[in-house]
Amino acid sequence: MRRAIVGTAGHIDHGKTRLIEALTGIDCDRLAEEKARGITIDLGFAWLVDGDLQLGFVDVPGHERFLHNALAGLGGIRVMLLVVAADEGVKPQTREHVAICSLLAIPAAVVALTKADLVSEDLLGLAQLEVEELLQGTAFAGSPVVAVSSVTGAGVPELHARLVDAADTVAVPADPTRPARLPIDRAFHLKGLGVVVTGTLAAGGVAVGDELAVLPGDRTARVRSVQVHGSSRDRALAGERTSLQLAGVDLADLERGQQLAPPGTFAVSNRMLARCTWLSGSWVPGAAEALRPLAGWTPVRIHLLAAETLGKARALAPPELAPGATGIVELRLDHALVAARGDRLVLRRPSPPTTLGGGEVLDPLWRRRRGRQRDEAVATFAGGLHGALRLWVEEAGEGGATAEELARRLGSSAESVRPELSALATEQHLLKVQAGNGELRWLSPAVVQRVTARAKRVLKEYFQRERLAEGMPRAEAVRRILRGRGGELADRYLEWLQAQRVLAVAGDRVTLPGRRAELSADESRLAAQVLAAYEGAGLTPPSPAELASRLAAKPQIFDGVVRYLAQQGRVARLPGGLLVSRAALDGLVAALRATGWDRFTVPQFKERFALSRKWAIPLLEHLDSLAVTRRVGDDRQLIR
Repeated sequence: MRRAIVGTAGHIDHGKTRLIEALTGIDCDRLAEEKARGITIDLGFAWLVDGDLQLGFVDVPGHERFLHNALAGLGGIRVMLLVVAADEGVKPQTREHVAICSLLAIPAAVVALTKADLVSEDLLGLAQLEVEELLQGTAFAGSPVVAVSSVTGAGVPELHARLVDAADTVAVPADPTRPARLPIDRAFHLKGLGVVVTGTLAAGGVAVGDELAVLPGDRTARVRSVQVHGSSRDRALAGERTSLQLAGVDLADLERGQQLAPPGTFAVSNRMLARCTWLSGSWVPGAAEALRPLAGWTPVRIHLLAAETLGKARALAPPELAPGATGIVELRLDHALVAARGDRLVLRRPSPPTTLGGGEVLDPLWRRRRGRQRDEAVATFAGGLHGALRLWVEEAGEGGATAEELARRLGSSAESVRPELSALATEQHLLKVQAGNGELRWLSPAVVQRVTARAKRVLKEYFQRERLAEGMPRAEAVRRILRGRGGELADRYLEWLQAQRVLAVAGDRVTLPGRRAELSADESRLAAQVLAAYEGAGLTPPSPAELASRLAAKPQIFDGVVRYLAQQGRVARLPGGLLVSRAALDGLVAALRATGWDRFTVPQFKERFALSRKWAIPLLEHLDSLAVTRRVGDDRQLIR
């Protein structure tokens, strides 16, 4: 079955609620105050089924004071049912509702001229001309206009048929691959059932037992039961008015504007980039001051699906957005909202309330930029999906982005994003890599170029400072060359950098291709003196500081020579910074094996080789590391 949501639009007291009752037999006024005052204050809902087509109706308030309630129900609308009373014609709220529906890009419309039984044919024709003039120049131009009477029933069957025809062209089958997304427009407590929320399911499906995150926020809830149009179901699908009984959350944790979705599937943000149209005077009744261009930060109230928050807006491209023009706008929100690229939003002036404009979200996680970088990003996001994906991947940096992370910004599934990423990789706009845990990630070639340049700089600086170093420790190289999550892809980056001959990896060292550490003549003489001193002192040589002082060597040069000798295997560095010659160490191993010992104690070792504890313990720990000995309790076992 295909599904479409129909939303009413029109001035107060033009008969929207009675018309829906005539179409469906359902009275949408549920509040006692609504029945007492005869006006709709909050959202009302009804439905009908025609063949394989299910129509859900959202009845929104027509009074200007309750327009924020109306906006909470207009998300996900596929057909606008514009209601105009034939005896009054187009009124201020009629114009504002049509403007809002245009900003929300509702794809189809049907006009109902209500109270047709109260006017003459001439007045009815005049009202129709007025409506057609209102819709001229909008996407709704040419929409069918039907004269009806909710009292007599005249025209209701024809309106029903027109609505079905319109919905038939725009109804979208539910896509089970997309993550569920339910904007909450009501949350309440029912005795014996607990917490219940309602909303129009914007995407995916929700089934009994599903675990859903409450966004924004850090709470999760489990679905205990599902109802669609008052009937119990195992599963609700996109395009259906849905009621969920929840477990695991309290009513105090829920409010209108929050969204329910599988954990980790949607972005929560307080800064966005959007393509917006700034309304002109013909769409802003009685608010001449609202005709000023959008320039600089301007206070606004942002409405997105069922959510609203205060914030600020400023035009970026062009830097001043004139009335009637469309451009790129940066939004800064006082409170975070759930958003995805392509979501529609409406901007209103906070006080006095007036609709200013609206449009679609281009980047739900916009990062502030300056100058040329900002201009390039704005142009990229204003283009197609591929440009947005490339920039998001570049923003992810050296660790790359997963399809799941990118899908959050699109409100879609990772499965639907991967083909787009693969196409970009085929065109060499992105690189596909596999992390050590097997996770597939996507990298920007620009990021790899930055890593390459940084690797060259880091190695150059290191070997200028450590001229005699055989190589840079691999762990240090990874830490200094790769940032953020880039270390998780270290093996792949080092592989690329080797292929480009930027560096060479030898064991746990990183060096420059073809580089060899060579001593100068003075350093060679110092190295010979150091080696002779260590070999002559046996197992108890002087400390490096003592020897440097004795040889009157500069500390930096002496340290470099010692590191060079250690890299060459001529001296061994013990725990605690002590040094012994390789020859002395080899002699110790041979003498130890000649003892015939299988196990020995530290005192035995000290006595046999005439060592103090200062030297015995570091030597034994070094022998342990070489697998010459193995510690067994307080003893050592000689490994034959």
